[in-house]
Amino acid sequence: MTVRQADPLEDVLTLVGTTSRLSVGLVAGGRWALAFDPPDGVKFNAVRRGHCLLTVDGVPEPIELREGDCFLLVQPRAFTLASGPGVTPAPAGPVFRAAAGGPARVGDGDDVELMSGRFHFGERAGELLFDVLPPVIHVPASTTEATTVRWALELIAAELRASQPAATLVTEHLALVMLIHLLRLHVATAPGQTSGWLAGLADPVVAPALRAMHASPAHAWTVAELAGVCAVSRSTLAARFKQVVGKGPLEYLTGWRIELAAGRLRDGEATMEAIAREVGYASVSALSNAFKRLTGLAPRDYRSAASAASRSADAEPVGGV
Repeated sequence: MTVRQADPLEDVLTLVGTTSRLSVGLVAGGRWALAFDPPDGVKFNAVRRGHCLLTVDGVPEPIELREGDCFLLVQPRAFTLASGPGVTPAPAGPVFRAAAGGPARVGDGDDVELMSGRFHFGERAGELLFDVLPPVIHVPASTTEATTVRWALELIAAELRASQPAATLVTEHLALVMLIHLLRLHVATAPGQTSGWLAGLADPVVAPALRAMHASPAHAWTVAELAGVCAVSRSTLAARFKQVVGKGPLEYLTGWRIELAAGRLRDGEATMEAIAREVGYASVSALSNAFKRLTGLAPRDYRSAASAASRSADAEPVGGV
């Protein structure tokens, strides 16, 4: 079988419905500190000028941020940004609410400038993405990927200054470019800080098998066939996949098929027969049995619950900063 190239990271980001939103930036100087509540979504910050100290709940050591550095706060944890240690933080909420559309300001002067944003994801992002990442990802300015992030930041700043048509759409897409580069860097340089399928992307034995299953999820893969794709023995692939990803190749394949089916149930009106064929099941009953075993719900019940949740979300008022 000829296997087309696939990108599991792209597949997952697409499946969980990744969107972005830039928020008000921060300008600070002198001695200052701000305490932030746990954010809704994944928080992004980049230091455009100066330096500051990041402290995240549950992370033992503070992180020094210098010009050009950026970080992703992957989990909803409270955090503090400060000029240095020993400064009593003020609540960040009132400072940002008083910004009135411009950058928030704290302290004396403007020797520090940060750009902020948030990434929002669909309901399955927790298990598929966040649970395989550390709570905070720090990207120093010295890395190659940070160069691309700085390029995107400069374009974003230019778009916001010029107020060009469709500037919001452009900046949101540029923010997604940054997210992808940050995740790529983390996979490449910090394999010990990831787990599950994301760790598998950095493993030379496991990665070809992951790409093959994502390229053709409906194919009736066997461990022997996947081992052939990876150019290793069946036993070697089975053991390595289990060690790195935390489950066997075919167990992973079943999980990914169910994720794809769940996505189709959430987003469209495709029939159960069509969805079963798309994800590799010979019958609706076979899909239903596997789906209920993994999610606890029959597919039709899952679709009804997802539709109700979507209507409820649409009815909620939009919040503030």
